[in-house]
Amino acid sequence: MDIDAFTAVHAAEWDRLKELSSRRRLDGAESDELVRLYQSVATHLSTVRSAAPDPALVTRLSDVLNRARTRIAGTHEPAWREVVRFAVVSLPAAFYRIRWWSHAVTAACLLVAIVAGVYIATDVDALNAMRTPAEQEEYVNNAFASYYEPGIGFAAVVGVNNAWIAAQAIGGGITGFFPLMVLWQNAVQIGATGGMMAAHGELDLFLTLIAPHGLLELTCIFVAGAAGLRLFWTLIDPGHRRRSVAMAAEGRALITMAIGLAAALGVSALVEGFVTGSAMYWWLKIVIGAIVLAGFWTYVYVLGRRAVRAGATGDLAEHEAGATVVTAG
Repeated sequence: MDIDAFTAVHAAEWDRLKELSSRRRLDGAESDELVRLYQSVATHLSTVRSAAPDPALVTRLSDVLNRARTRIAGTHEPAWREVVRFAVVSLPAAFYRIRWWSHAVTAACLLVAIVAGVYIATDVDALNAMRTPAEQEEYVNNAFASYYEPGIGFAAVVGVNNAWIAAQAIGGGITGFFPLMVLWQNAVQIGATGGMMAAHGELDLFLTLIAPHGLLELTCIFVAGAAGLRLFWTLIDPGHRRRSVAMAAEGRALITMAIGLAAALGVSALVEGFVTGSAMYWWLKIVIGAIVLAGFWTYVYVLGRRAVRAGATGDLAEHEAGATVVTAG
């Protein structure tokens, strides 16, 4: 098909459709014309895509049709429906797609934490390199437990801090190195702290104060790291898609996950602020933490599996993300 000749024949219709789509008011005849031209230009776009997929022309016609579709259909669906769709489709789908990455990162970080903890607990020189003996006593006997001060202010502070850590792991994903650094630092720090508490006979205190909120909190950090690493891997291996297209889709899905992780970290912050440092029985605190974590993974696996099977990826819908330029290969 001769693209130049095709454009010369139909350009007037495209321009007319664009003009009608831009008008604030249309009379009856113009509205009918708008619908007729929309159907005609949609056929033109289909013809171009199948016969001669010129990227510039496909982009031009897609833009014209998107404007016309909005003009014909009016405003998009109510905001509450978009929120519901985000919560029950887009977000769980995004989490579900990286579930194996998340589990692998979790296992690796737990291994690092355990190794660091055992090393600190069994090596006196390493233990003393962390803090002096007097500082260790103060931290183990007072500072560690007193840190968890119940209240909304404390919950807000830890929530913002944890969200910042997760954002760094996700935002730096393109480098490949930054998520690994964030994950390594957190795993080593938690393991070393646990090792110091164990060296002073307070491992049980450490676990009972970390577990209630830490089960979900650390899971969110691990998921954030997995999301960042997934983005880096997409850069290396984009699959059947062009690298730029694959990176754009994964990047938009990352934004979806960042919002979801912020909400999940808000929940863990509330647990940390009102459960961890409270006077509840220690076993009840851990049960609450386990229930919150189980709720997170149930949400991911039940709603996420259903959404992915329906074709959701966590990316924006096609009309929101914009048309994809057709390319060869």
